[in-house]
Amino acid sequence: MRIDLESLDAFDAHLAAGASLAGVFVQSIDLTGRSAALRATPVTGAIFLGCRLRPADASQLARRGALVFPRLPDLPFDPYRPELYTPDELYRGLEDGYPATTDAAIFAWQSANLRPGGLAADLAAALHDHAVTEALQEALAGIDVTRVVGIMGGHAQQRGSGPYRDSAELAHRLADAGHVVLSGGGPGAMEAANLGAALDGSDADLRAAIDDLAASPSWSEDVTGWARSARAVARRYRCDRLSLGVPTWFYGHEPPNPFATRIAKFFTNALREDVLLRLCRGGIVYLPGAAGTVQEVFQAVTPNFYAAASEPVTPLVLVGSAYWTDTLPVWPLLHALAAGRRMAAAVRLVDSTEQALAALSAAGSAAPPSTND
Repeated sequence: MRIDLESLDAFDAHLAAGASLAGVFVQSIDLTGRSAALRATPVTGAIFLGCRLRPADASQLARRGALVFPRLPDLPFDPYRPELYTPDELYRGLEDGYPATTDAAIFAWQSANLRPGGLAADLAAALHDHAVTEALQEALAGIDVTRVVGIMGGHAQQRGSGPYRDSAELAHRLADAGHVVLSGGGPGAMEAANLGAALDGSDADLRAAIDDLAASPSWSEDVTGWARSARAVARRYRCDRLSLGVPTWFYGHEPPNPFATRIAKFFTNALREDVLLRLCRGGIVYLPGAAGTVQEVFQAVTPNFYAAASEPVTPLVLVGSAYWTDTLPVWPLLHALAAGRRMAAAVRLVDSTEQALAALSAAGSAAPPSTND
């Protein structure tokens, strides 16, 4: 079984128990004060990812059979980070405005460095995204995968609007029922989903929180004011339940919403989308959105379409008959793809969040499609 050591306390406890470092992953730990311990234990097959090491220790570890990945200089992020981001981390510096935050600094680095042929920057971004993928899997360790539900939707939904409230209420009810809610991590319907899931209070508390947010500026007008108001509401209404956001710096104009209590932010949007949708084994609810949401619909449809008889099929629920049939006619194509296949029982078109909740529990059965078919 793989062993990961991600803190100095864990490192010390591991060695104090008499275990060696052979085959162990040691990630982003300052080991400059542990030279004697490193020399006294076997390290064959150990992997040191971005640890602080004395130069002599790094050379000695490599000679004894360890693989040492060095720290990369001049980066505003840790490419070997052992855990997900928090809102406090990404919004550090917000008191001086959003451009002073960690999130903005990382996007500025991406804009200046991620370009064709930039091997060093590409390597740093790839290592980071791999680390974030592992951290996200660790965050869900021990959680029944069929309890993880995704809520997808557009970033244009305004705070206080009907669709925003619908997304927040749906997520709140799912979290109350023991589900872990995961969103794309951005503003709009995604922010509403993370707010509803994170708020550990009553329905009245949720309505009051949304009312408070409705008086604040939109993210597209004033991202600093938008983020500050969210941080204030999160503190006021005890928004501390597990609520996962999976945003990307690829959409640099779109800040991460501060209601996701754990944030898996990626450089590579394709990887982010794959991870995001693959984790939602309890089902995915699609609220009205634009190109990004449509992409997420069909990216999730593909593994359902080709699923073998022994593989599970993920429930997919589209909310808004008129929107998904007329405004963006996704449903007719989805329905046609599902016809005659196992996935037909797992796709639904509904008109309310109450129906979406019911559809999530029913979609895994062999019942025929809903009357909206």
